[in-house]
Amino acid sequence: MATPEDFGDDIFQASGRVRPSLLTEAAAAALDESVRFARETRWDSVRSPHVFMGLLAVPDAGMQTWGERLRADLPKLLGQFQELFHQEEGEEEAILALNREFLSDNVIRLLREAQSRASDHNRRQITTMDLLISLLTATNSIVAECFERIGVTAAKLTELAVIAERESK
Repeated sequence: MATPEDFGDDIFQASGRVRPSLLTEAAAAALDESVRFARETRWDSVRSPHVFMGLLAVPDAGMQTWGERLRADLPKLLGQFQELFHQEEGEEEAILALNREFLSDNVIRLLREAQSRASDHNRRQITTMDLLISLLTATNSIVAECFERIGVTAAKLTELAVIAERESK
């Protein structure tokens, strides 16, 4: 009988759950937090801003270094994103999980891109920096757009993330 791992390099198990073996402990914690933030902000699916909120909520060394280089207060930034993406009319008690059916198409693309990036860097697991950099470089990234509105380009955010990744190894 085939095991979920037998389905190739896909990020999902046969059940639809994200394959835990593909994530570092920190990346898994951030994605778990993203599910919580999707629920708290009253969305019926996990979207890319929720992934960013998850990264901010449980920052590992790379995220902390990125925040320092950006000169950003990560808890304050998290609060701003929570406010910005809160829906008053949204689902109060949404049932959500780290499962394909509860992830937006953008989040699925983000996870696949992060997996590809990890592979390109000879890693078997997705790190928080893979998630962050993939999030910032995604086409039409709403997170990057939020920063662009205050004068910080996606290119600058990504550059700082790459530097933070190198420094936190």
